Amino acid sequence: MLDNWKKLNKEIVSCRKCRRLVKFREKIAKNKTKRFINENYWGKPVLGYGNKKGKLIILGLAPAAHGGNRTGRVFTGDKSADFLINCLHKVKFVNQPTSTNKNDGLKMLNSYMTPVLKCVPPEDKPKSDELTSCFYFLKKEINLLNKSKIFLALGKIAFDTCVKFFKKYKYINSDNKLNFSHGISYKINDELTLIGSYHPSPRNVNTGRIDSKKMINLLIRIKKKLNIKND
Repeated sequence: MLDNWKKLNKEIVSCRKCRRLVKFREKIAKNKTKRFINENYWGKPVLGYGNKKGKLIILGLAPAAHGGNRTGRVFTGDKSADFLINCLHKVKFVNQPTSTNKNDGLKMLNSYMTPVLKCVPPEDKPKSDELTSCFYFLKKEINLLNKSKIFLALGKIAFDTCVKFFKKYKYINSDNKLNFSHGISYKINDELTLIGSYHPSPRNVNTGRIDSKKMINLLIRIKKKLNIKND
């Protein structure tokens, strides 16, 4: 199993299939934002991270330009990560309340995070063919994450993209309508459930669309569904 993960991760990191994404991720890594001017950016596809036997899989749409694309780890080093990881910590899905860099000691407890699209897209807007191309990697991840029970999609675009993925690979019928809302839950098959959540972006947090209470309540609900007991 470990060899399979190493092979997959090597394949992901070396991918240069989508020219637009390769050009943009490398441009961001070269033309750094002022506050991170002295840092070495990752500038490559971002791998999933966490407990590979986890029952909860957290899915973001793509790495952030100066978050995952800089640090090399999903939901690390930006405001969205600050909010999300703090909430996950309060529900004991992670061991600490912060996610700042790859060597900060963060451990996912019964959970795994991965971006559907492994590279940061311009204006956070991936093209359909880019998503479809990256579905190949997500499918391999899901096959290896064989203990997973619940997929938590962060944001409407990530949720809708997950629905397209599940339809493409025949997890659900193509005519099924799965509409996004915060906390919505759909059975994908006998084993898997897809749940939607507002994205933990600064915009959503600052406008009150999502707050700690809403996110924590959703995570508690997920934990109960998974029958995970707190220590």
